[in-house]
Amino acid sequence: MSVSRPGENEDLADLIVHLARLGQSAGDASLTAAQWTALRYFARANRFSRTPSAFSEFHATTRGTASQTVKSLVALGLLARHSHGSDGRSTLIEVTPDGHAMLEHDPLRALRSVLDALPSEMNHALGQALRHAVADLAQRRAAPMFGTCAECRHCEPGDEASFCHCTQALLSAPDMAALCVDFRPASRG
Repeated sequence: MSVSRPGENEDLADLIVHLARLGQSAGDASLTAAQWTALRYFARANRFSRTPSAFSEFHATTRGTASQTVKSLVALGLLARHSHGSDGRSTLIEVTPDGHAMLEHDPLRALRSVLDALPSEMNHALGQALRHAVADLAQRRAAPMFGTCAECRHCEPGDEASFCHCTQALLSAPDMAALCVDFRPASRG
């Protein structure tokens, strides 16, 4: 096990933040970084996680701030609100066709391209390290973790469909690849 030099982790933390900001700095200037995050989130979230409160947890912000971000995207026609079928007090959020078209100009596309160009072993190691860091920081701050059903301990994979023990629902293949607010990592290996 190697020992990091003094200041190395501060430099690394600053690099991660800088990379994130640089990755979000281009693209359609009519959306803020928070709006882009919301649009991406609702496009990737499963049907149980497309609520303003789940987005507020994902974005680590207040429910009021998250609601204002969602409201602005609804006003722009990029998101739509729908009544929750089983809970009349809840609202489900869907990305509209205009929202999906906007995602074609997502500023993170350039960052994804840069990451895709890394050698596969470096990309894999970076992914593992960042997932581990996110899990540790979320645990330290008692914050929720987000991940896909395919990597969740609530999920029981099946031949035809998978089953989520948390939501008591069958999961389709798209559900398995979507972000979930109820995610709990299957293992931290």
